[in-house]
Amino acid sequence: MSISARVLIVDDEPINIDYVEQELEDLGYETFSAGNGREALQQVARISPDVVLLDILMPEMDGFQVLERLKSDQVLRNIPVIVVSALSNMENIVRAIELGAEDYLPKPFDPVLLKARIAASVEGKRLRERELQYSRQMEQELELAWQVQSGFLPDAPLDIPDWEIAANLRQSRQTSGDFYDLIPFEKGQYGILVADVADKGMAAALYMVLSRTLIRTYSIQHPKHPERVLSAANRRLLSDIKTGHFVTVFYGILDPSKGLLKYCNAGHNPPFHVKGVDEPEVQTLKKTGMALGVLEEETWKHEQIRIDPHDMLVIYSDGVIDARDLNGVPFGVDALVRELKTNHGLPAQEVQDALLGKLSEYVGDAQPFDDITLITITRTPKS
Repeated sequence: MSISARVLIVDDEPINIDYVEQELEDLGYETFSAGNGREALQQVARISPDVVLLDILMPEMDGFQVLERLKSDQVLRNIPVIVVSALSNMENIVRAIELGAEDYLPKPFDPVLLKARIAASVEGKRLRERELQYSRQMEQELELAWQVQSGFLPDAPLDIPDWEIAANLRQSRQTSGDFYDLIPFEKGQYGILVADVADKGMAAALYMVLSRTLIRTYSIQHPKHPERVLSAANRRLLSDIKTGHFVTVFYGILDPSKGLLKYCNAGHNPPFHVKGVDEPEVQTLKKTGMALGVLEEETWKHEQIRIDPHDMLVIYSDGVIDARDLNGVPFGVDALVRELKTNHGLPAQEVQDALLGKLSEYVGDAQPFDDITLITITRTPKS
């Protein structure tokens, strides 16, 4: 008969070990034995059993101490332990279960019940191992997915005379539904893109990759018309994807020589345009249409603003204002505006670092709530 599992029998009475071995070997189990707690730990490290049958009253190290050692070890803690002991009072049973024992059988035990408990424990261990293996595979796949995603992000900020641009993306999970892009065009113009897929996880990550690719592709075809870029991308998203996802998009075309930004805002958080020097004024860039991926015939109109020397433009995803502290309170728009006024006049990267630092301080040890994407653009006065 083929061996189905390894069973370690821990008991200081050889006669008890012999009896259990005879019961189990006929069922195809491979049995091992230990006469005390220290020997049991050595055997566990050597053979990695599928289940341990553990007595409590033993010399040198009792069963409770063995349990504590096993369950405190990250590698060994998943080995199921069935306590088989003459100590059948409730206090000892409760203690064993609290220490992590899978089950507790009093001596003398029913052989049929013991075999059933062993079979259930072995099956449970193998199920947990399969789940752990699957989890590890998923972690590896998600890590690879983020490597692919992050490869779509610009390698470095745009280098534009008299302008500074800083950009960051912090994903809340292994993958991200946020993305941004900085696209150089002919004649010294540039596409500025920040977008956020309305979901999390792998599906949102895949939708993000497709959305980014479509918008970049159509931006090359329509370098002067952001509304055409969004319309074309929207139609293609709806024709290719039937998942019900949608993506909010801020897409603008910057002409640095004229200081002009022509933009469309498809359901995205309105960016902030900070003007003035001594008393900064914060203006919002309103939405000009709904998110992409909702209605096939939706259209977007474009707006245009002038970015003067000393001005600052901050484009962000909702993960910035939705960042939560340990009490679940979001950071909020008002706090973001205060930070913009406080840091206005600094170089773009310093503004960016200050904002992200403030967010990290606010969130503290709380779990990240959403992806955070932030682009800061400043126009510096000519010397």
